[in-house]
Amino acid sequence: MRRAVVSSAATAAGIVLLLSLKPHEGAGAAAVISSGGTGGATDTSSGSSGSSSGSSSGTSGSTGSTRTVTGDAANTRYGPVQVKVTLDGSRITTIDVVQYPSNDHRDQEINSYALPLLNQEAIAAQSAQIDVVSGATFTSDGYTRSLQSALDKAGR
Repeated sequence: MRRAVVSSAATAAGIVLLLSLKPHEGAGAAAVISSGGTGGATDTSSGSSGSSSGSSSGTSGSTGSTRTVTGDAANTRYGPVQVKVTLDGSRITTIDVVQYPSNDHRDQEINSYALPLLNQEAIAAQSAQIDVVSGATFTSDGYTRSLQSALDKAGR
């Protein structure tokens, strides 16, 4: 009798533990976080997996050539980070974060705070030599690596 009670209790505990686990959600479309300019923060873009080739396009502007360069996706512990930089001549005018970790609520919370700060700092510094955001160290590292990749492709 005692063995049956222990078995039943262990089975019930195991079922409760299994039911309390949350299923892993796939990385769906994440909102593009923009530094401003003509792009909005509400545009959506589906994230690509793995590395991405950089692309650049140029159009003539009144003060020089405006071009957009996409940096390589930088893999971090929580997922890839990738930025797209718009340059007017050699000046950074806009930075869009097109891919970043957004698998769960905590990722979304951290990145909604950290990425606009990183955009602001990078535009102010006009380089990838910026401080990391406290609490978003991995995202900050991926951001600076992708930004440096884009600037290297742009010849800066």
